[in-house]
Formats: sequence, structure tokens, C-alpha cells
Amino acid sequence: MNTRIRKKLIQVARGRAHLMSFQNLILEAELGLNLENTYEKSQLNDVIDEISEAEHAAGRPLLSSLVRIKGRQNQGDSFFKLCERLGYGDWKSLKRDQEFLEKQRETCREFWQNSNNFSSYL
Repeated sequence: MNTRIRKKLIQVARGRAHLMSFQNLILEAELGLNLENTYEKSQLNDVIDEISEAEHAAGRPLLSSLVRIKGRQNQGDSFFKLCERLGYGDWKSLKRDQEFLEKQRETCREFWQNSNNFSSYL
């Protein structure tokens, strides 16, 4: 599941849409999860966090910045709490700072649109 989600998020970073809802991620990556099920929703969040933690450890941008809550352009608290664990600052402050989220998204897009990065790290 991690590999499918990571590849899908890299496609999002390289594509026109630049953002993906949790529901569309489930559908397009063919995960078969149900967001109404608390366990499955938590499992998806954990996998997305694991992917971003691994990317961060490797010096790459946070792919989870591209996953949004359906109907909104913002992230849920779990993204900002992940950023706090990774050392970016207090999660509540990060959530209020719209520039922080946009910078994370732009850094991610720029990184993955670079052909050398794409071929080296996909």
C-alpha cells in the first residue's frame, strides 16, 4: 500500500491538479479503504505519515502536503502534527500559517517535476 500511495502522490506533484483528496487517493490508488471506518481512516493517515517521514529522512519534501480534506484546500491536524514531530515547529502555529503549507506544496511540486529527481527517486 505504501508504494502505491507514494507513486500516486508523486504523480499528483507532477500533474496539473497538484492536490488530491483522501477519497480520490483511495479510489485512484485502488486501496479499497472506507473513510467511514475509523480504523481504515487511521490506517491511511498512518501510511501517509510513514511515507512523509521516510521522504523527510531522505532529504526530500513532504508528499503528504498534497493530500487535502475533500471540499477544502487545507490539511487536517494530522499533517501539522507530523510537521511538528519532524521539527518544523508547533503544529497549531503551522496550521495558522497558510504560507507554510503553500511552501511545502510548492517545494514538493518543484522537486518531483525535476526529471532527474523523478528518475532517481521514484
